[in-house]
Amino acid sequence: MLVIGYLLGSIPSGIWIGKIFYNKDIRQFGSGNMGTTNTFRVLGKKAGAIVLIVDMLKGTLAACQPYLFGVHINVLIIGCAAVIGHVFPIFAKFKGGKAVATSAGILLAYSPGFFIVAWVIFLTTLYLSSMVSIASMVGMTLITILSLFFHDPILTIIAIILTIFVFYRHKGNLSRIKNGNENLVPFGLVYKRKNNK
Repeated sequence: MLVIGYLLGSIPSGIWIGKIFYNKDIRQFGSGNMGTTNTFRVLGKKAGAIVLIVDMLKGTLAACQPYLFGVHINVLIIGCAAVIGHVFPIFAKFKGGKAVATSAGILLAYSPGFFIVAWVIFLTTLYLSSMVSIASMVGMTLITILSLFFHDPILTIIAIILTIFVFYRHKGNLSRIKNGNENLVPFGLVYKRKNNK
């Protein structure tokens, strides 16, 4: 299950969609990342939405394996293999994304209700900040705090590890945020304020 999870996570959806349908390698444009945000930026809304869904489903399908095979093991543990695959994909020379969408997909398999709460947090923060990076880091931090109410040590431990990892993967974004030149999505309060000046 761990191997299957890793291979699912390794599917570089942004790269494949870009090359097959747009004749572009998204790693050569924008931030150079193969994830959802850069796909939106380089290839547009349709491609970005597809990559978002696929990247989430990678985590969900990987994490659902214990249900499918009738094995009594925490789905989060198996789901983490997909996160590792997404960040270090064997199909893309081990240079992958930032793990946010795939981590959300794992949460969907664990608790659909918690998944919805996480999305509300992410979208609210995204609207307030107009920055995917801030929404990702704040979202992961709040999810970790909320995990304490589930009284599931494995959930909390994995949430802490993933939050630290997401912050590490966004270290470049943190520098740009500090310098005031982080990329903005074309909506939200910060975007409106900057464009009204």
